[in-house]
Amino acid sequence: MFHKILIANRGEIACRVIRTAKHLGIETVAIFSDADRNALHVTLADEAVHIGGSAPADSYLQMQRIIDAAKTTGSQAIHPGYGFLSENAAFCELCAANELVFIGPPVNAIEAMGSKAAAKQIMQRADVPLLPGYHGDDQDTTKLQQAANDMGYPVLLKAVAGGGGKGMRQVHEAGAFTEALAAAKREALAGFGNDDMLVEKYLEHARHVEVQVFCDSHGNGVYLFERDCSVQRRHQKIIEEAPAPNLSNSLRQQMGEAALRAASAVGYVGAGTVEFLLDAGGGFYFMEMNTRLQGEHPVTEMITGTDLVAWQLQVANGEPLPKNQQELSITGHALEARVYAENPENDFLPAAGSLWRLLQPEQNAHIRIDTGVIEGDDIGVFYDPMIAKLIVWGENREIALQRMKQALSRYRIAGVITNIDFLKRLVTNEAFTAAELRTDFIEQNHASLFARASNTLPVALAQIALYLMLAPNPASSHAQTADPTSPWLLQDAWRMNAPSQWQQTLLVGADEHGVTVNRTAQNEYHVVAAGETFQATADLVGERLECTLNGHRQTAEVFERGLNGSRDLMLFSGEHSFACQTKPLDLGEATDVSSGTGFKAPMNGTVVALFAEPGQQVDAGTTLAVMEAMKMEHAIKAPTAGTVTDVFYGIGDLVDGGADLLTFEAADPTD
Repeated sequence: MFHKILIANRGEIACRVIRTAKHLGIETVAIFSDADRNALHVTLADEAVHIGGSAPADSYLQMQRIIDAAKTTGSQAIHPGYGFLSENAAFCELCAANELVFIGPPVNAIEAMGSKAAAKQIMQRADVPLLPGYHGDDQDTTKLQQAANDMGYPVLLKAVAGGGGKGMRQVHEAGAFTEALAAAKREALAGFGNDDMLVEKYLEHARHVEVQVFCDSHGNGVYLFERDCSVQRRHQKIIEEAPAPNLSNSLRQQMGEAALRAASAVGYVGAGTVEFLLDAGGGFYFMEMNTRLQGEHPVTEMITGTDLVAWQLQVANGEPLPKNQQELSITGHALEARVYAENPENDFLPAAGSLWRLLQPEQNAHIRIDTGVIEGDDIGVFYDPMIAKLIVWGENREIALQRMKQALSRYRIAGVITNIDFLKRLVTNEAFTAAELRTDFIEQNHASLFARASNTLPVALAQIALYLMLAPNPASSHAQTADPTSPWLLQDAWRMNAPSQWQQTLLVGADEHGVTVNRTAQNEYHVVAAGETFQATADLVGERLECTLNGHRQTAEVFERGLNGSRDLMLFSGEHSFACQTKPLDLGEATDVSSGTGFKAPMNGTVVALFAEPGQQVDAGTTLAVMEAMKMEHAIKAPTAGTVTDVFYGIGDLVDGGADLLTFEAADPTD
């Protein structure tokens, strides 16, 4: 077995590989960029080597620097994780040329499956079912659009060298084809260095079911059953489970054997995933093969009792597979939820910020957390905004869902917007619990997934008000006194010969809300928040608030930090979380410098395309600029016809979220 390996990746997958390597007694070498100097994977590894700037192109995609780091540290092999160079044939060849073992498939398999167009042709010869599509070399825009027109809409544009939802667009009508193609090609070129595309028929209402395969260098191959990854946003998986619900043993075997034929057709060695679309009638169609370990591999490990990273290391070391097909079986059910720094309410746009509070569920035999961050870390704009993968196991799907719901409710994250509340609604959604799974699940169940419980704002504001009245202000110098009974710590606005009253203005996003608390008796209060009145009692022990609001007893946790003269607050109560800030006393009235005509950056990111210049007249819906952050693009469009008056940034500029990108003057509708 290897005595030292280098991990050519970052984040949770690097930490995941380090964990297994340590268990096997293998030393590990991490690599890191400027942004990752203090990252968790750097801390966990035995050694770490700096390889460049924060952008992936300056660090994690620098092949020769990674090879040099491996040789300098005496590493025998390189584990590429997933993403970055994990499916890069040139990197695999470079490892071999430098007598380093690439912990993955041989270069011919990467090349065969790395081009989705070539892979389709190989699969056709291997008798693996395919969807109709164009997989040719002619990349002329007219040729691609004609292929789409011929097969009929909707179609799916896919980067031939892509993966992870990058370089992919659904197109539902001919008029949207050109813009979608340009956006997909930009993403593909930035992410994979290749903007060639294929076009295939988009199968609506299908399920995404993938099969985990594993092959060794001795001619042995097995499939470790399947995972359902149908629930996605922007073609990226958000929750996965194994085994796939409502799949017969016969169909499971057919898909598994087809996946092994696919692997055998390219002389595969190592861990791989063959992805299929499954229709309602039980027909399945090859999409692609990922020649690496998948992010969702933990659910397979949970139901099979295997360590797939350990298998990778053994196979890369020339050993045979640890088990044959007859020795593999399914036990129970597992689900994985991806906890992201993103805003589901704003089209799942990624979010950046500092994780100033991060409390996670306790791990045990049923709950596993794969993460690459700790409290205090930043979620930046250069990498995927994943915080953690939460994996649960149950004796059956119903129990696994209950455990997932409970585990999600134990997360406490402050500093970035997350998708946790959305995940809670998802795993309790009636259609999801009934396993009515399909790739457009979120769109089809949008109303129920984004439904908000009524009257949550006044209650949340009232809870925050009670907390602030009872809690000492950490920003106050008096909060540092050694005497906890000091009157300077009181927050109840007590005045001689006057009623005890406390008032505050709270900022919820861009909105201001005044709250008032009057003490009517010992531990009894009259609270006014968001136009509603509450008779309340409240006790605060640390960060835990016990209160009653109009006779309803409730428990909440509130976390805070001082921020620019205000108090940054995060409340967790029941199934909901709520963020706000106190308004600093010296904060003047907010001024809209653009008089409502500014187009603000929706997130921290980079301007990758500009389609407007000062004085240009545009129609409603025209794309004016495109921003990229965390490997995803966001188009800024004109809401109405009008004229661009100023453009403040150029292509390649880094922009802070909320900054004005340009100004725009709407056309007079009477003209």
